[in-house]
Amino acid sequence: MKSNFINTDEYPEADRQYKDRLFRFVFQKPEDLLSLYNAVNGTDYKDPDALEINTLGNVLYLSMKNDISFLVSGTLNLYEHQSTCNPNMPMRGLFYFSKLYEKYIAVQDINIYSSAAKTFPFPRHVVFYNGTAEEPDRKVLRLSDLYETVPGDSHPSLECETLMLNINYGHNRSLMEKCRRLWTPASGTGF
Repeated sequence: MKSNFINTDEYPEADRQYKDRLFRFVFQKPEDLLSLYNAVNGTDYKDPDALEINTLGNVLYLSMKNDISFLVSGTLNLYEHQSTCNPNMPMRGLFYFSKLYEKYIAVQDINIYSSAAKTFPFPRHVVFYNGTAEEPDRKVLRLSDLYETVPGDSHPSLECETLMLNINYGHNRSLMEKCRRLWTPASGTGF
């Protein structure tokens, strides 16, 4: 497994709640993370070495760290675990993706100022929700829903979508069966 952790040392480490760190701990093994990726995307990748972990480190100006981010098969995956429904996740995702792409461009030595079009990994932001508020199995949160409205027929120049998956007991059964690490039988709830 390749690892390109982004540690922006100029920012001190932000304090996090135990539950937020737990998700990263549970999926620290590449084979478990690949199982989660396969369950979410309906794929059947077998080689955990195909994952390139690039989880953000210390990013105090965001007052958070992202839980897990990784590249696999041309997709830049950003996975978060939340015990509260947060409609602002697309904005947070935008900040995370911005830093991840900045690092990717530097590591790959991509000249974004050239006249030739460059290709970049496909972004995928997923939030695994296991809070107490009732939420649907799947919910798409959009950055454009957070913008102030402007008169006329204007469309925003910037979008970021977050897929929220409810992993509480009784929700997303197929996903839970495909990735057993998401389901904790002892608690009777997801994760």
